[in-house]
Amino acid sequence: MGLAEYMIVSKPDGWTVLHDGNAQHDYDTKEAAFEAAVAAASLAIRQGHEVHVSVPGREAGSKTALGAKDSKSAP
Repeated sequence: MGLAEYMIVSKPDGWTVLHDGNAQHDYDTKEAAFEAAVAAASLAIRQGHEVHVSVPGREAGSKTALGAKDSKSAP
C-alpha cells in the first residue's frame, strides 16, 4: 500500500486540505479542515495505507489556535 498524506494549509479566506496535491474543499477553520482530514485518513488506514497528517501551529493563517478569524479584531 502507499502513503496517504493530508496537509492542512491556510488560504486567504480560510483553510483547505491538500491530498495528493489537490485541494478540493474550503473550510472556515483549521479545526474543521483537520476533522475532514482525519475522517479521510481513517479510511486510508482501513485500506492499509501509511498515513501522515500535518497541521500548522498558531503562526499560520489567522494567528488563532483553531484557525478562525478573531472576531474581536473585526471592524
